[in-house]
Amino acid sequence: MNNTYHDLVSQTFHFPQEGFDVNDNNYLEFNGVDIKALIDKYGTPFKLTYLPKIGMQIGKAKKMFSDAIRKHKYNGNYYYCYCTKSSHFSFIVEETLKHGVHIETSFAYDIEIIKQLYKRRKINKDTYIICNGFKTKPYTRNIARLINDGFRNVIPVLDNKNEFEDYKRLIRSKDPVNIGIRIASEEEPAFDFYTSRLGIRSRDVLEFYVDKIKGSGKFNLKMLHFFMNKGIKDDVYYWSELNKVLNLYCQLKKICPELEGLNIGGGFPIKHSLGFDYDYNYMVNEIVSTIKKVCKRNKVDVPDIYTEFGSFTVGESGAVIYSVLDDKMQNDREIWYMIDSSFITTLPDTWGIGEKFLMLPINKWDKEYQEVHLGGLTCDSHDFYTSEEHINAVFLPRLDREKGSEPLYIGFFHTGAYQDQLAGYGGIKHCMIPSPKHVVVEIDKNGKQEDWLYAKEQSYQSMLKILGYIR
Repeated sequence: MNNTYHDLVSQTFHFPQEGFDVNDNNYLEFNGVDIKALIDKYGTPFKLTYLPKIGMQIGKAKKMFSDAIRKHKYNGNYYYCYCTKSSHFSFIVEETLKHGVHIETSFAYDIEIIKQLYKRRKINKDTYIICNGFKTKPYTRNIARLINDGFRNVIPVLDNKNEFEDYKRLIRSKDPVNIGIRIASEEEPAFDFYTSRLGIRSRDVLEFYVDKIKGSGKFNLKMLHFFMNKGIKDDVYYWSELNKVLNLYCQLKKICPELEGLNIGGGFPIKHSLGFDYDYNYMVNEIVSTIKKVCKRNKVDVPDIYTEFGSFTVGESGAVIYSVLDDKMQNDREIWYMIDSSFITTLPDTWGIGEKFLMLPINKWDKEYQEVHLGGLTCDSHDFYTSEEHINAVFLPRLDREKGSEPLYIGFFHTGAYQDQLAGYGGIKHCMIPSPKHVVVEIDKNGKQEDWLYAKEQSYQSMLKILGYIR
């Protein structure tokens, strides 16, 4: 009877596959890493980052775009930028930089990371720094300081019209400064809104360029940028939006010869199931050929292509390893496996947006399997995991009841993007947006209201220390 966990996987998926295999001792290996050896050394729970995977992903994307550019005789360059908000840790960012990438930022504190990377000689003043996001005053000031300090390829991407006034006032460069404009993209009906809250609406872009940027002498419109929340996918919404942006690019190019770049953002999906199937090569070829066709039809030069891959860069490098502490039968059918941590505090996307990660046992692949629910240690009702990407259920090996038997270990894989930031790892926040100051109001013994400052706004120094940039 073929009812072991190994049988279940082998009958459902092609297995083994890239990044996953089971050794002769029935222990799962992740990219050739002996996870059981790490469990024996460090205990559970723990987070795992396999750094070589980052370079593999960067190399994969660079090769696909290089091949497509050559195949379609595309007369433009490709630039890979790393989306730092997916993981700001120094060992992550520095690993990406070993592979010739550029940097995309999202908030004022990102610029402090740029300074530290320059100080460590991990980047130079020719590295492209694409500055995205809605800009606060500290953010525009930090961007201006970088440019004033001689960073030649800092490109502030305008998210709203008023942002431009800050650069006019703050930037002192003698040479024209390259800027970009983010176009507010339209989203599919499944979203709660039709048009992105970020960017300048497309109907305003031409007029804004003519009125504010053209002929200023101080600024060149270098780049158009767009990003869809749904990511880069082969559906009508993506191709429709790409074509809209390309037509706008062509209109602008005819009156703005210095416009040279199209930033298509990020959004390549990553594997959250052993059944994952996505034709990256097809999408890259379609993107490159579509850009060329539209530009040829409008008789303008093709742009350089920029991408900002975050999850694609670091997502598949990460894992979280747990032990199953015990099981609980809560009714006639529901079996709960309780893990030695919490999904809310370690994998917040599982409860925040219902994200499904690739989950596999580390051991007991030769044991019979059963349907279970996974529960975390918090008292919150949402601290659970009860379905996989490919099926509305979770199957895992049965627990051994024999005294001294090895616990069941499980791993959630491809968790390397955003989870630490969203969970507030060590005090880190999404996009490095700081914890606000905390004001306490109380009534004294005389009935008079008093207020006092319990905590100041979180500083960039505290975040950079957590992330490993300063000691």
